Amino acid sequence: MNKKKITDLISLYEKIQFNEIVKWEEMTPGVVAQSLNFAMKPVTWVVQQVIPQKAIKGALVASNWLAEGLTDSKDIMRDGKISSIQELRHKDLELSDRLANGVHNWANAIATAEGGAAGFFGVAGMAIDVPTLITLGLRTIHKIGLCYGYECKTEADQQYVYAIMAAAGANTIQEKAVSVTTLQAMNRTIATMTWKEMAETAATKKYGMEVAILGIKKLAKQLGINITKRKASQAIPIIGTAVGAAMNLAFINDVAWAARRSFQERWLADNGKIIISEP
Repeated sequence: MNKKKITDLISLYEKIQFNEIVKWEEMTPGVVAQSLNFAMKPVTWVVQQVIPQKAIKGALVASNWLAEGLTDSKDIMRDGKISSIQELRHKDLELSDRLANGVHNWANAIATAEGGAAGFFGVAGMAIDVPTLITLGLRTIHKIGLCYGYECKTEADQQYVYAIMAAAGANTIQEKAVSVTTLQAMNRTIATMTWKEMAETAATKKYGMEVAILGIKKLAKQLGINITKRKASQAIPIIGTAVGAAMNLAFINDVAWAARRSFQERWLADNGKIIISEP
């Protein structure tokens, strides 16, 4: 990963959050994605037929467009007492964190309710449940980005959103490390050039390879494994409702924390509170 250091501009609160960012980056992905045993393999195979990677790839592209369109900024502007989202980019990290916490809690509640409803129908409900879950995840990332002053609308921003989703849906610490390195490289670039310049020079920058690795196809494969393992138990009769609610909550909670930590670091770098150096 890229090396980071704090500057004299950082406050005590910001330093505490920086330490939490480091902890999140080093945290091994949840055991939910690695906990299936041999007995669950037949169920896993059934789930994979219902939600193949090709379908997840299509859902990622469509859901990101839909999530962006569903991300309203009016409540963030109202609660933050600002006239434009861009003001939050340099306003106050503690304020942004409070706004993000509200988005996080809302997303968890929606994920739990939707997962429980879909889980009632078992395997049949997954055909609708998974695209909805991906849309909610991407919307949560976009919405949390607004809390820190970032509207993810450019092509480079979309890559950033996908990198956050990859970090949240990592199945191994190695997959997460690649995602985090990509995010750090992007955050490092933010402090020295605009997103337009970043997009134009991506091919010649060292982070270019990481961004390519986290393309839609690879992300779809990664999420396919992650979501399938989370959803396998949902296919079992009777317990489907409870499992669906719990698994959706766990997934969206991972997504929200990945978004919060990533945008926190981006905010800190953008405001000169930390310096991200080359790996």
